[in-house]
Amino acid sequence: MAGELPEGVAIEQIWVVEAALAPDAAERRTAVRVERLARMAELRAAGTVVEAGAFADMSVSLVLLRVATEEAALAIAKADVYFRSGVWTGFRIRAMGRVVRTDELTAS
Repeated sequence: MAGELPEGVAIEQIWVVEAALAPDAAERRTAVRVERLARMAELRAAGTVVEAGAFADMSVSLVLLRVATEEAALAIAKADVYFRSGVWTGFRIRAMGRVVRTDELTAS
């Protein structure tokens, strides 16, 4: 039936931070990259960051967050050293339904 999920499949709501990179992002990030990567690794270990990275053309960074609210995602984005240092020129946050196996939900 339409609308049903296959057995063992769930939809997890996460938040996507889509951040525009400054034209000189590759240069700007040098001074703060170690701090940024350490923070992303810390948040990933805590289960908050699902994925984080940038497109190879250095146009956009994506951070997928497992948090309860848009406000929580906004707080993480605003605190990001890339935002505070101008590597990111701005960002938007959107809810996304992430397809997962149900055993992944209990593991996170």
